[in-house]
Amino acid sequence: MAELSGRLLRERVTVDKMIELYCHENHAPQGGLCAECAGLSEYAHQRLEKCVFGAEKPTCANCPVHCYRPEMRANIRAVMRYSGPRMLLHHPVLALRHLLDGRDTAPELERRGDVEEN
Repeated sequence: MAELSGRLLRERVTVDKMIELYCHENHAPQGGLCAECAGLSEYAHQRLEKCVFGAEKPTCANCPVHCYRPEMRANIRAVMRYSGPRMLLHHPVLALRHLLDGRDTAPELERRGDVEEN
């Protein structure tokens, strides 16, 4: 697993807290995450590590690249829809930072076929 830092690390912590909040309040596992939420968390970590934007990654809501499989995207959207408003009570600093990060737009990506002219 790659080491994340800065913005990506904060994004990882935020998504972990959102998944934990969702799982504990909807699935009520004893000591940890249920198997489905643990799988979603691991998948989210993989997507963050492979993000084409790297440290310039926008929040998912502002991202033009849909890197999640449709099934996982539906799952993470349900988590975010449930946990997002509740994060202000449970993790206000993370929630505020996430809202501020959401004001940034995604950087331009070069197309694979584009070649610079000399």
